[in-house]
Parts: sequence; C-alpha cells; structure tokens
Amino acid sequence: MDKIELTVTNREILGKKVKHLRRQGITPVHLFGHGIKSLALQCETDELERVLGQAGHTGLVSLKVDHEKKSRSAVIREFDRDWRKGKLLHVDFYQVRMGEKIKIDVPVTLVGEAPALQSKAHMLEHELETLNVECLPSKIPSSIEVDISSLSEPDQTIRVKDVIIDKDITILNDPDLVVVKIGYRHIEKIEEEVAEVVEEEEAVEEGEISEEGPPGDETEET
Repeated sequence: MDKIELTVTNREILGKKVKHLRRQGITPVHLFGHGIKSLALQCETDELERVLGQAGHTGLVSLKVDHEKKSRSAVIREFDRDWRKGKLLHVDFYQVRMGEKIKIDVPVTLVGEAPALQSKAHMLEHELETLNVECLPSKIPSSIEVDISSLSEPDQTIRVKDVIIDKDITILNDPDLVVVKIGYRHIEKIEEEVAEVVEEEEAVEEGEISEEGPPGDETEET
C-alpha cells in the first residue's frame, strides 16, 4: 500500500466551540497512544475524508504535526459522523511504535463460493465481521480472507481456529468462535421468494396476452 500522508495542526478550540471549526470545513482530531502525551489537533475535512477512504481502520497514516520534523505513524482508531447528514464530526488517531505490537480489529472478507448455497433452503450466516489481531504495525493486513468454498453441507462452520493467517499475526478471539456457517433459511422466506417468482411469471404472461390481444381479434385493413 502506498504511504498515506496527512498534515494536521495543533488545536486551541475545545469543547462545544469546535462546531465553528466544522462550519469552516475543519474537523477536530485527537491523537493518543501508549506512552505519549495526547494532542488536540485539527485538519481540513476534505483531506481527512480522503485518508479515511484510503486507510480505513487498518492502514498506517503518516501524520505531519505542525512544525515537527519527524512524522508520526498512526492508525485511525475511531471516527464519528452526524447520523442525519453523514458529515464528519471527529477523528481519533492512535500513534504506534513500529517495533511494538498493536492490537487491532481487522475486517473479515469472504472469498470463494459455498456449494451448500446452491440450495435455496440454505443460507450463509456471517457471525464475525472483524477479528481482533496482534502484530507489528507493518504487518497489519487490510482484511483477513476466509475461503468458504469448503462449506458444502448445512451446519458446517468455519471457526476462528480454522482461519489461515500469516505466522507473524496472532488472532486474539476465542478459537472456537464461529466466523461463518451454513444455516437453514426459514420456510416462510422460501415460500415468499417462490410466490414472488410466480407473480413475476404471471405478470409477464398477462403482459404478452394484453399486447397481442385475444385470438381472432385481428382487424382487416382496408
């Protein structure tokens, strides 16, 4: 992944007054970490949105703080948005030490096709959408891939202990927790889907009849 850089400046406006910053297109930022003094910072909202899109929750960000000569390596720990308008309200960065392991949640990505899903009676249940891992900052994966192509029967599961991952990364979740499994679709749901298909077919047939007109209803041109 390309290096993600972000310039931030020290923030003197605190508390509820930060709403004035947001009106100017500036978002409050907080930087904290193990063994460092927390910093109240700020950044242009457009730049933060760009970084959020690139880094997500796992990508390393190189923070340039005001006049500091050395950049700080950090990950995005949390961000808040206005639930009504979707506008960015606040971003928390966690500063890391490249030689010190970090605990972080990594999203699970399902790959492959489960043969069991060829039956409409079965459904895929994704129980864990993230896994908590411990590793060096340089080893943080953007996602953890879980291959579901081995799931051919109902009630089959893939548990945390079944997940294949780099030897330099340790998964901290309970090994017996289910990541994904094949379950049974409710009968009512299947009946609804069948009814929808029948209705669609009937609607198509009725449409064809109405367009063609009833048999023998052709008018001879004069």
